[in-house]
Amino acid sequence: MSDRNEAGVQAVQRRTPERRFFGLSQNVFVLGFVSLLTDFSSEVTIKILPLYLSNALGVQPSIIGFIEGMAETTATILKWVFGWLSDRMKKRKWLAFTGYAISNVTKPFLYFVASWPWAAFLRFADRTGKGVRTSPRDALLADSSEKKKLGRSFGYSRAMDTLGSVFGMLAAAGTVIASGSAAAVALTRPLYQKLILMVTIPALLALPLIALFVRENAPRTGNPRTLNLSLSGFDWRFKTFLAIMVVFTLGNSSDAFLMLKAQKAGLDIVQIFLMLAMWKGVTSVLSIPAGILSDRVGRNRVIRAGWLVYALVYLGFGLATQTWQVWALYALYGVYYAMTDGVASALIADLVPQSEKRGTAFGLYNAAVGVSALPASLIAGQLWQHINPSAPFFFGSALAFIAMLALTGLMRSSGRTPVAAA
Repeated sequence: MSDRNEAGVQAVQRRTPERRFFGLSQNVFVLGFVSLLTDFSSEVTIKILPLYLSNALGVQPSIIGFIEGMAETTATILKWVFGWLSDRMKKRKWLAFTGYAISNVTKPFLYFVASWPWAAFLRFADRTGKGVRTSPRDALLADSSEKKKLGRSFGYSRAMDTLGSVFGMLAAAGTVIASGSAAAVALTRPLYQKLILMVTIPALLALPLIALFVRENAPRTGNPRTLNLSLSGFDWRFKTFLAIMVVFTLGNSSDAFLMLKAQKAGLDIVQIFLMLAMWKGVTSVLSIPAGILSDRVGRNRVIRAGWLVYALVYLGFGLATQTWQVWALYALYGVYYAMTDGVASALIADLVPQSEKRGTAFGLYNAAVGVSALPASLIAGQLWQHINPSAPFFFGSALAFIAMLALTGLMRSSGRTPVAAA
């Protein structure tokens, strides 16, 4: 990084001193609780929507794959646009607030869903909110963190995110049991409506936290006037990493197919909720240690190990026929998430140290992932419906292994750089 850019980053950090909580800045600390409340709601409303569509409305897997893919692709395009916009406007906080507001205010309308087009529209609205907030929020997290603690900061963010998921799934399981439907095999409409009502207030509580306690920390330097997808001006390692992520994501279809697989293996609704809570619990517990480990040994090594776990897990899902096997695989799936989700964001911050370009960089990263989301889910839906339910998992396992080998090659060719040892 040039002296000029280094000075710009340091100037941003000097002019916005923040209170610290457990070694984390106020922004990072508060945004963790925002993620917790939002994911408490999302896990109960959005994550189990595919089960509702399949069980209550009889929607085919190919349609579910289309809905999930379109939703993620929409989010991706907006992550790119609003990442750039946060650099252009030099505003991160209120873009993040707007995104959270769109998602959390529209979720209660899922109560009225009686057909898949209406579900698709609300899924689209939720992902629109995620697309608006994600890149500005991640750039704000990076700008509010010390360089040597980036892994810790993003690990904490993902840990709180998944902890909200754990609470959400446990609350959902309790709601099912209290309703007298503990042995239900299918997710009915009345039960889904009860779950929507349960999570509405926590979702809305996230908004005042941002408005009152998160501080703007965008750069004053830089003024990207055009929305640029050419990747010009970015390091070649950043560009190569994006290409590798596209390969990996083509095999990383929607988690909806994992839940359908669990149900096919014989798990009832309560068991699925508890299993999802276990998965997210593993991720929450391991996210901070994984982030700290990436600070010490390098992001690349931790991500490669995570992708190896993913390849083995998806291979296992393709072969699994017993409920205990699904439980074990979901636990390992949580290990994969912990080792890759926050660590990949920290790697982007390493590869693009210029604060004034980070919003755009996170937008491009999310675009690379999301452009592959629609074909990934469409491919998985077609493989499930026209070959067999194991085919999507074998496909995802193979691409994960290829991506892991490609990332190994990138580390070797780049030498001792931030890619290899952050």
